Amino acid sequence: MAISDSAAGLELAASWKTYSVRRRDKALLLAFICDALTRRGCRIIDASDPRHAPFYVVFETAVGERHGVLAYAFNANSNETAKRPPDEHRFQIKYGSGLKGILEVAIDPHMLITTIFLGIDLERGIFVAADPLMNNPSPMSRSIEFKARHVAEVLKTSWFAWERERHTRKTKSRPGYDLDEDTRTEVLIGGTPDRLLDLIQLERLARGLDPGERHLVADKLASPATAEGTPQGSHKLLSELAIPPDALFDLIDGASRLKMAVRGWVAEAHLVDELRALPGVTDCERLEGDGKPDVSLRWKGGPPLLIECKNVLRTLTAAKLPKVDFQRTRAAKGDHCSRYYQPSEFNILAASLHAVRDKWEFSFARTCDLPAHSKCEGRISNNIVVSTPTFSEQAGIVFDKCSILA
Repeated sequence: MAISDSAAGLELAASWKTYSVRRRDKALLLAFICDALTRRGCRIIDASDPRHAPFYVVFETAVGERHGVLAYAFNANSNETAKRPPDEHRFQIKYGSGLKGILEVAIDPHMLITTIFLGIDLERGIFVAADPLMNNPSPMSRSIEFKARHVAEVLKTSWFAWERERHTRKTKSRPGYDLDEDTRTEVLIGGTPDRLLDLIQLERLARGLDPGERHLVADKLASPATAEGTPQGSHKLLSELAIPPDALFDLIDGASRLKMAVRGWVAEAHLVDELRALPGVTDCERLEGDGKPDVSLRWKGGPPLLIECKNVLRTLTAAKLPKVDFQRTRAAKGDHCSRYYQPSEFNILAASLHAVRDKWEFSFARTCDLPAHSKCEGRISNNIVVSTPTFSEQAGIVFDKCSILA
């Protein structure tokens, strides 16, 4: 493996913010990435200087496909820390010697370069990756923690995904940034070096997806990769979505919320198809525009009903029930509670059960029946359990209740 500091690499690196780091601290992380790709039959064409983070690597797969990957890589370990659980592993999001600041994670809007965001445990020979979008921006020096049992599962199976409750405290460590305190569910993916190419493929497939759908795609990629260096799971996604390739591309291309709208638009397409086929439903249309509900329809000639569609998480509750992380990605500046929905914003929540059942099925509830947020008055809780009698998979039953209420 040869790591070059070519003029071409430096020119490309100028398109995103770089951070000066110590070569001795980061060179082994870059070597891990390059060696992991080489194990899968890839040829390293160029790699950036390890004195600058993030790392940029250009490689060619065994079947001749050329890719660029931007890696935000950090050292992961299990060093004991005061007042922390003894079975805890972690990686600290930090570049440079300071403990303050904001890490700006570059995401290529054209998807020509794939961003990965991961901790690398050199001692155990594994990586643990988080969603780059969910971690942009990131306050330094926040840590991403996981458990010894997760590491053991990664070492045992070579690829393992799990959910983690992520807590973010409010910070104003840099002008223009105001990261409010919140709790969100994120999916971590651990793997051995031979699965790093699968991680890159996952970031291409699952970019912008809700945590439950991201978790499902990760599980789909759990089977071993082919000898040619292309993940087997890359061909399963279209059949999993139950939509022809041309229809999928037309759907994405026609979305005014651009390509990132994939995270919910496939679920919404199936939801609209299901509702339009329901006797009593008329004027069923998908709504476009940020801040709007997803679907509008009339039930038995009544007034319009507004529906918000959300994907459930893949991990069930202790009672084996699906759950929804029900909140917006961002809050309005200076109003933390704006992250959470108000019952008056729409009439019905449609919970897509796809991440759990691997089928496009939905459960419905009136927003007025959902639990209130514990701290933000007039807002809906962000932790929604999909269970009866609040939810029903018979949309007509819920629509009738809305009509009675009206």
